[in-house]
Amino acid sequence: MAAGTLYTYPDNFRAAKALIAAQYAKANVKVAPNFVFGETNKSKDFLKKFAGGKVPAFESNDGKCLQDSNAIAYFVANDQLRGKNEYDTAQILQWIGFAEGEVLPAGCAWVFPILGIIRNNAGAQEAFQRAKDDMKSALTVLNSHLLARTYLVGERITLADIVVACNLLNAYKYVLDPDYRRPFGNVNRWFTTLINQPEFKAVLGEVELCSKVATAGSVVAEGKGKKKEEKKQEKKQQQPKKETPKKVELDAVEAALAEEPKSKDPFDSMPKGTFNMDDFKRCYSNEDESKSIPYFWEKFDPENYSIWYGEYKYPDELAKVFMSCNLITGMFQRLDKMRKQAFASVCLFGEDNNSTISGIWVWRGQDLAFPLSPDWQIDYESYDWKKLDASSEETKKLVEQYFSWKGEDKGGRKFNQGKIFK
Repeated sequence: MAAGTLYTYPDNFRAAKALIAAQYAKANVKVAPNFVFGETNKSKDFLKKFAGGKVPAFESNDGKCLQDSNAIAYFVANDQLRGKNEYDTAQILQWIGFAEGEVLPAGCAWVFPILGIIRNNAGAQEAFQRAKDDMKSALTVLNSHLLARTYLVGERITLADIVVACNLLNAYKYVLDPDYRRPFGNVNRWFTTLINQPEFKAVLGEVELCSKVATAGSVVAEGKGKKKEEKKQEKKQQQPKKETPKKVELDAVEAALAEEPKSKDPFDSMPKGTFNMDDFKRCYSNEDESKSIPYFWEKFDPENYSIWYGEYKYPDELAKVFMSCNLITGMFQRLDKMRKQAFASVCLFGEDNNSTISGIWVWRGQDLAFPLSPDWQIDYESYDWKKLDASSEETKKLVEQYFSWKGEDKGGRKFNQGKIFK
């Protein structure tokens, strides 16, 4: 297992590749303290080990030195990340090449003027516009490849996913606004799945997707403004303060919740009605369907809640059953903040290379819920949605079928397995 020191400046997406790989491999990789870009990497001692002084740079505990970010990530990774066989490894290298040759140039030309890394002159403007088209071409390739795949190579996360995602990181943070990224639902699903993995979060923290395209130099200006504000705060803190009562210390969970940004729940503006979603979920979890389904109809409030049928649009692209299940699980994970006022039973019918995905959803309100929040819009366009009449016998039969996990789909495929969103 590789262990050593990584030399880099903060928030370097290239260095993130190695640090994420180290998280998966449980490798002891430490970031060099007191690193000053332009000084540390230009010192004689540094240049003796790393020609040119480029970062990220890595020195193992036994004296091995590397500079290229992808090489470092490969070195500190484990066998799973590198590929379980020669063909998988070749595919991983193929996608790393794609990330460096197609994704990275477009991303840099588009994002670097915004970050103030390159000047926003006439030549940069021309490259700026061309980068948008080049990025669209790269995302189109990725979107097609990920249509029926959870990850780029094989069944688990590999270096291919880590490298491509890190090369896309700044684009997703600063320029890929909802309108631009809307056609690339498969890429959005894949990227969001990755950045929510514990190993990614340990390195990247919470990644906020772009809501509005930043303009050239705006991020730099924002950073300067924050520094001025921080200096003002420092001066205030230096002044004597009146003693205040000690605050009750929070445990780790409470502290995390307190620091979490409070986003408005779209359901809060809707009438609560009489249907208690939590009570139904407890009943469904603890009782047989013979009791929980009648309980649902007894308590359901059709004036303030609605029932929807969702069917995956691309069944011909579904391959392995486990991959189809990953699609469902991934969607559930990305809708986590919707759980409080929603419930779903999503079923997979059929077998490998002949399956469909469909489900029954229940939520507060009468309209399709997903457009109400940008956080909920990643997967829903891959499904056809139909609002059901809660009073019809056909709806009651569908609810019983999906809540009980039985029967066949429209094409006669038998129920294979299901997942509950609650």
